[in-house]
This record gives sequence, structure tokens and C-alpha cells, in this order.
Amino acid sequence: MQTVHLVVLVVYLAVMLLIGAYFSRSSRVSTGDDFIFAGRALPRPVLVGTLLATWVGSGTIVGGANFAYNYGPLASMLFSAGTPVGIVVLYFAAAKIRALSKYTVPELLEARYGIGVRMLGAVVILLAYVGITAYQFIGGGHIISLLTPLSQAQATLLVAGVVTFLAVGGGLLSVAWTDAASALLIVVSLLVSVPIVISQIGSPVDYWNQLSASSQSLTGGLSTMQLLGYFLPLLLLILADQNLYQRLTAARDQGTARSSTTGFFIGAFVVMIPVGILASAASILLPNLESGDTAVLSLASEGLVPTVIGGMVLAGALAFIITTGTSFMLSVAGNVVYDFYVRHASREVSEKARLKLHRLAVIGIALLAYLLGKFFPSVLELQMHSYTIYGVAITPAVLAVLFWQRVTKVGALASMVVGTSAVLIWEFALNKPNDWNSVLIALPLSVLALVAGSLASKPLETEQVQVDEAGER
Repeated sequence: MQTVHLVVLVVYLAVMLLIGAYFSRSSRVSTGDDFIFAGRALPRPVLVGTLLATWVGSGTIVGGANFAYNYGPLASMLFSAGTPVGIVVLYFAAAKIRALSKYTVPELLEARYGIGVRMLGAVVILLAYVGITAYQFIGGGHIISLLTPLSQAQATLLVAGVVTFLAVGGGLLSVAWTDAASALLIVVSLLVSVPIVISQIGSPVDYWNQLSASSQSLTGGLSTMQLLGYFLPLLLLILADQNLYQRLTAARDQGTARSSTTGFFIGAFVVMIPVGILASAASILLPNLESGDTAVLSLASEGLVPTVIGGMVLAGALAFIITTGTSFMLSVAGNVVYDFYVRHASREVSEKARLKLHRLAVIGIALLAYLLGKFFPSVLELQMHSYTIYGVAITPAVLAVLFWQRVTKVGALASMVVGTSAVLIWEFALNKPNDWNSVLIALPLSVLALVAGSLASKPLETEQVQVDEAGER
């Protein structure tokens, strides 16, 4: 345990908690709208930072590092390629998303499909986002346990507590500003670390030559179908990620929403490429790690980079994990409040009551996520499961709202039911035949059900009006 590492980590946590306390003041967050949308006034630099930090969390620093450690840098780029591809789609959809100004993705679904689809979508998002929150807790626990005498279980509990505090306090306002600071920290630390770690091996040529034959290949030794099974869940999640939609809605205006996706696109590469290089370099320098989950983290904790830089890497990794955790907790709490409570309340719910409900919902989500993490100790496994459920059940229906006028309620319901059922049957009843991730089967079935159900049914006159009007503003 490096004292410098621990000091850097403690300083980072203290700063995050202070920011959270600052934005928890009632003068900054006094309504439910302030809590979930930061008053719809986020400036472009903060919006870029929060988009990047929200997306690049434990799934990249831990799960993505695990993939690169085992399959090599080129395969890891294919694994992560869903992110930039998805951001390009978001660029063209950003203005419409901001104009619609929905609290949740299920609310967007109701505008086209009706209340039944909204409720089914809310249930699916709840299941997926609790899983994503759970692996943020696990990933943060990895870092804390590397630097302190705390066990993995104790460290995970500590991270869960910090994440919950930040989300409960200032809502998106505190999360967005801590995101921006965290994004800057991790980008700088990763970029500085790459040449230092490569020099520990020798030269870039030495690094490449010492990788295994499979790690030098484009597929990392995986079959095309196996690699596609890793690529698709990431792409599907980002295309309809409620978290990102809410941040685009929190932009000052439609122009800010769209332009921020450009910075998000560039930032994604600045993080993904160094993680792939560092984790694959760890397979050379630290070939006997018990788990690839700690590949990037162990480079810092084992003294293979200068202590201050190592502390920045560890703090930056924890920063992304914490901010991603707060974001997903905050987002799914919005589903609990707006989709399950406010939508069905018999009377108007005041802003003060909504704010209180948001905070109670965040605490409840934290407890569920912590318990779920006990059943999925591997971040990569939980990551793939959560992404897939969301991607096959929600993404086709959401993209159809934005881009296909002929889609109907029948098609959306069929897509959600068929997609979710296919994932559960393939994963648990059939136990993943051929070691294929369930997305390879569930996605085609989900899209087929969407198209067939829509073409076989007649759209209601009210199904398209609200969405089309938003696109014309």
C-alpha cells in the first residue's frame, strides 16, 4: 500500500463529498426538476464532462480492462467500438431529445405507444440500471481494497455509501460538476501513464512483440460471433441510454445538446485507447493477476508508474466509477418517481414532495444494487447481462420513436416481451449454447417482433403527434 496513493485517494473523496454537500443546499436544489435536470441549464463544457464520465465508468476501467488484458488491444477496440458508433447516432437525435424534454425514457415511450408500454419499459430499465449500479460498487471496491486494509466486501460497502451520499444530496447538479472534474483527472492520468508503462517493457515494438499471438490479432482469439456478442450490448445501451438522454435534456438549449456530443465523441477515444493499451501491457508486466478486472489498477498500485501518477490513475478510475454510479442511481430513481408514482398519483404531487421522493428512491436503489452485486462478482459478467437486457428490450422501441413513423404499440410491446424473454431463456434455461452472449439471439428476435407487430397492426392517430411536433421545433 503506497501512502501517496492513499493520500491522493482520500483528497479526491473529500473534494467530491464537499462538492456534493455544496450542491445539496436548498438554494441550489429546491425542486424535483432541479434534482433530475439541474435546472435544464448545464453549459457545454460541463455537459461534455458529465456525458463522458457517466458513460466511462466501471464498465471501461474494470470490465473493459479485463477484456483487453485477456484478448489484446485490437480486440478491445472492437469491444468498445459501440461507444463512438452510438455517439454518432446521438448527434443526430440530440436536438429532438432536448426538445421533447421528458423526465424518463418510458415517458418518451408513452408519448407514442401509451401507458402499457411505458410501464413495461420502466420495469426493464429498473432491472438493468440496478445491475449497472451494482457493478460500479464492485469496481470501486476493487480500487479501495487495493490501497487499504479493507476487504473487497468492506470496500464495496464504502463506495456504495459515498455514491449514495452524492446522488441523494445535489442530484444532477452535483453529479454533473463532479463528473466534469473527474473526466479531466482520468484523461490526464491515463494519457501520462501510457508512455511510462510502455517504457517499463522497453519500446512500443517490444510491447507489441511480447503480446501473445492471440492478443496481437484483431479478434483476440474470439470467434466473430463471440466478439459481436460483446460489441452489441454496449452499442445498444448507448443508443437509448436514459442517463444520456436526461443529460441532453439538461442542456441549456438544443444547440448545446447537439454540440456536446462532439466533445463526448472525442473524449471517448481519449479514454478507450489508453485503457486498451495499459490493460494489455499489464498482461506482459503482471501476467499472473487473479483477475483482469484489476489490470489498469494494478499497474498503479504495484508501482509501475510514478506514485503521484499512480495515485491519479487510481483516483481517476474511482472518480469515473463513483460518478457513473451516482448517475445511474439518479436516473433510475427518476423512473421510480415519475413512472411508478407521479404518473399514477390521484392528485398533483408538489415539487417539494417530488424532491423528497427522489432522495428516498435513491436510497432504495442503492440497497437493491448492493444486494445484486453479491450474485454477480464479475464486473464483465454483470455488465454484459445488464447491457443486453436494456438493449434488446428498450433500444429498438426508442429508436423507432425517433426514426420510424410506422411503428405501433403492438410492435413495441412485442419487441420488449420477445427480447427480454429471449435473453432470460438463452442465459438461464439454455445456459448460453456455443458460449454466445444472448444478444446475438435476442436482438434479431426483438427487431423482428417490432417490425412484424407494427406492420400487422394499425397505428393510433395520437401515437405520432407529440414526437413529430418536438422534431419540428
